[in-house]
Amino acid sequence: MEWQFALSALLGTLFVLMLIGMPVAFAFLGVNLLGAWFFMGGEVGLGQLVRNSIQSVSSFSLTPIPLFILMGELLFYSGLAFRAINAIEQLIAKVPGRLSIVSVVGGTVFATLSGSTIANTAMMGGTMLPEMLRRGYHPSIAMGPIMAVGGIAMLIPPSALAVMLGSLAGISISQLLIGGIVPGLVLAVAFLVYVAMRCKLNPELAPADDPGERKYGWEKWKPFVRDVVPLFGIFIAVVGSMLIGWASPTESAAIGAVAAAIAIVCYGAFSVQAFYKAFMETARISVIILFVLIASTTFSQLLSFSGATTGLLGLITELQLSPMVLVLGMVIILLALGCVIDQVSMMMITLPFFMPLAHAAGIEPIWLGVMLLLAMEIGLLTPPFGLLCMVMQSVAPNHIRLSQIYGSVMPFIIIELVVLGLIMLLPWLATGLPQLMV
Repeated sequence: MEWQFALSALLGTLFVLMLIGMPVAFAFLGVNLLGAWFFMGGEVGLGQLVRNSIQSVSSFSLTPIPLFILMGELLFYSGLAFRAINAIEQLIAKVPGRLSIVSVVGGTVFATLSGSTIANTAMMGGTMLPEMLRRGYHPSIAMGPIMAVGGIAMLIPPSALAVMLGSLAGISISQLLIGGIVPGLVLAVAFLVYVAMRCKLNPELAPADDPGERKYGWEKWKPFVRDVVPLFGIFIAVVGSMLIGWASPTESAAIGAVAAAIAIVCYGAFSVQAFYKAFMETARISVIILFVLIASTTFSQLLSFSGATTGLLGLITELQLSPMVLVLGMVIILLALGCVIDQVSMMMITLPFFMPLAHAAGIEPIWLGVMLLLAMEIGLLTPPFGLLCMVMQSVAPNHIRLSQIYGSVMPFIIIELVVLGLIMLLPWLATGLPQLMV
């Protein structure tokens, strides 16, 4: 059977199922069942599909996903994350747009502890946005930084989506996690500079704080030392153990989860209800991710078995495109898809085609993986689907219009595109730290 027909049939059926409103994972499952029946020999193909599904989630490399999620959920439901944000707020003073700066710094800190873009945006939006609006901050400078910094959790470890990408793409998970640190920090610094400059040039966007609210001396630093420094030690333990080669991603994730539980007990924030909610939410998210992994892995195998992957690879190889042009094409495709579908779906649809092309062209996998993560992070913000825009709408006051949310995030999308271009031109931004591991 011609590979063009197989590719058209599989992708066409997939998009039809998604357009009629079927959940993404079930759409892929339906396509997998039909494809296995027609392309892999009926009942024999279905049996092989089941065996492939079991094998796809039996990998030890997937263990960091629930452990990273558990670490963030424990800190979130115990309230330690909120204490850290309050401590950072007291520390930052005498800067234009102080609360917006706090949102960026606090969101970056929480990103190093949670690994969840949605949790990051929801928490910062729920805690910081009402206070900024109450103090007279313009909605654009109040909402934009919160949504922008929420996406950093996709780059900076612990990132469950980075683990998922590494597993699906065959990229070293530990090196991919470490590779996202510098780009994530570059983004945070760029956001800080933009917010400070914009509020300096237009003070009406962010009214100055009342000097009477400020604290000085040890009273100012005490909450930071008490509530932030010990939690940041968890991030150092997780990343440092991988960076120096003492622990695998799975072991470092376990260290992080245990350290988070110990921190909760030491801070006196332990409660059965908080632990129950954290474990239940971890189980719910982990099951969704693993189910998606099953669907994605079997879909990739189906494309390969039907000849679609080999045929498309041969067609693109004949065009003799340079590696840079290939990477640019992949990024553009992800940026376009980010306007209409979620990040997991983007991985599932594109990686079966992207990775064989990347291997054939000799593209550095860590560099490519970080750029793919950043391109998908931008998709979290781009309308009309932008997932973090939807999260912001759910926590924002009723008088905030969706058009205002879209408008507030546009400058930050431009900043992320600039950083993406820098990484494309300067690969060492993504590969520098991973090379230290080697």
